[in-house]
Order: sequence, then C-alpha cells, then structure tokens
Amino acid sequence: MNAPLPSTATQGARLQVRLQSVSYVTRDIQVFEFVSTSGAALPATTPGAHVDVHLGNGITRSYSLLQAEVSPERYLVGVKRDPNSRGGSRYMHEQLRVGAQLELSGPRNHFPLVEDAAHTVLIAGGIGITPILCMAERLDAIGASFELWYASRSRADLGFLAALARFGERVRLHVDEEAGTVLDLGAVVAAAPEGSHFYCCGPAPMLAAYEAATAGRAPGTVHLERFGASQPLALGGDGFVVQLARSGVELRVPAGATILQVLQENGVAVDSSCEAGICGCCEVAVLEGEVDHRDEVLTASQRASNTSMMVCCSRAKCERLVLDL
Repeated sequence: MNAPLPSTATQGARLQVRLQSVSYVTRDIQVFEFVSTSGAALPATTPGAHVDVHLGNGITRSYSLLQAEVSPERYLVGVKRDPNSRGGSRYMHEQLRVGAQLELSGPRNHFPLVEDAAHTVLIAGGIGITPILCMAERLDAIGASFELWYASRSRADLGFLAALARFGERVRLHVDEEAGTVLDLGAVVAAAPEGSHFYCCGPAPMLAAYEAATAGRAPGTVHLERFGASQPLALGGDGFVVQLARSGVELRVPAGATILQVLQENGVAVDSSCEAGICGCCEVAVLEGEVDHRDEVLTASQRASNTSMMVCCSRAKCERLVLDL
C-alpha cells in the first residue's frame, strides 16, 4: 500500500505559474499543464482537489486537478469549451497561450476521496471525468477495490481513454447515442455491495438521477461535485451586519444583496468564481455568529461546525457575523 497523501490545505495561497503545454483530449477538451515560474515543486494535491485559475480577462474559474501527488512538478487541468461560456473556458481555449504567466490558488478539496472504503463506485459524465480519473488512479495505486462508470453523449466526447485503459474491466463506458438511452444509475447503485462509497461528477441531469438512485444509501457514503447550482441563488431573508475582524470595519448586508457583493463594493478583495455556492472559491472563516448556509459545497458536519461559509450565497441567522477578513 502506498503512503497516504498529505491533506490539501493551502487556502488563500497564490501560486505564480507558467503555462507549459496544451494538448487536445477530445474535440472540445484541452489539458493545460502549469509549472511554477520559480522551478520549485508545487503544493501537494489530493484526489478531488481543484485550483482556481485567475485569468487575464479578470475572471477566476475553478478546475479539477488530474493528478494527486506529494510534491508535484506540474498541475494538469482539463477544460471543456462550453458554448455558453461566461468567459472562462472560452478564454482558456481561444486566448491562453503556452508561455503565459498567471496565478493559481493553492489547491482546495471539497470532494475528498475516502481511501479505506471496502469498495468505491466512481461515476463520471463528460468533463466530470477529471476528478474521477484522479480518484481511480489513487485507488489503483493503493490496491483498493473500485469500479468506474464513464458516460457521454457520443464516442467523440470520451476523453482520457488511454489512461482509463490501464484499469481494464473496472472501467465501463456508456455512450448515450449508441445505447439509445442514458446510463441507468439506479442499476449501477443497486448492484454495488453494502458499505460502498459513491462519487459522481457530471451534468445536472446525471446528478439528479444519481441523487435519486443513492437516496437509500448512508449519507456519509454518497459524494458528488457539481458543474452548476442545482437551484437559483436565494437571497431572501433580513439584512445583517458583517464585521471584518482584522480591521474592525462593520458592513451592512441588506436583503437582496450577497456578502460578496457588499465586500467588493467596499474594496475588500475576496476570490470568487461561480457566485452560486458550488466551487468553494469564496470560502471565508467565520469567527462569531450563526451562518445560514446556502452553498452546495460544505458537508452537513462542516456546516454544523459553523467555522466557514461561502460569502457568494450564504447569509446570517443572527444580527452579526464576524469574518476572518
């Protein structure tokens, strides 16, 4: 068995990197290789981790890492060009060139892998294969029992097939156009032994089917990561005050506004990307007060601990929150 990987805990770090290479995986997926501009090793990564890429057009986007290593010399992210891109994937595919220097966040992991499960079922749809492939490689390296289901609409959209081939019959491919239907997640989950852990990353319809299929499984064994919010951002509720612990400044957050918006309007820099509570980019430590969590990142136990929040969407259940800003 391989030694355990260190935890991914570099929240707030900024890494200066250079784009070393770009390679095509499918007709609309490219892999971007980043290396440190100093030549030093990058911070350790764990399966399911992602980095925030700070792009030259002023926006930030989160992408899953394709490898988990103790002392990586490079970071690899797979990016699918989205026809409805808000500027992230389009910029990376069309404007980012080899040699470009930019900033990444340190890796964070809100989709961690439980390595000692008796059996693991990995499910990916489309570009959702990126964190799932990383998990499969780790499970294979430590000799753990797993199976991987990878679905796409067409065979041309299946990526990373050479890497997946190393896992042999543990990988099952499903092409909607050829099968005439989508992957039957109910059957996949029903066939898994009791005590299995499940992981899914894919488009919204797949995640909805996955949640329905795993509804009867123990909540602690069911894990997912979203591309987009499952429901519109809810801004209802009374106004409240946020106090910035480092400066003592107090800011009023009115009904209908987010903490992130108020912070940005007052010149307080906080990283943000999705602004929908799904990427974890805007996570801020909470020092005092009770949070009304509205994100889709934190687990139930993390919410109960009341030690951090996503300021793009979550609010307060009290008159005042004290944030570590």
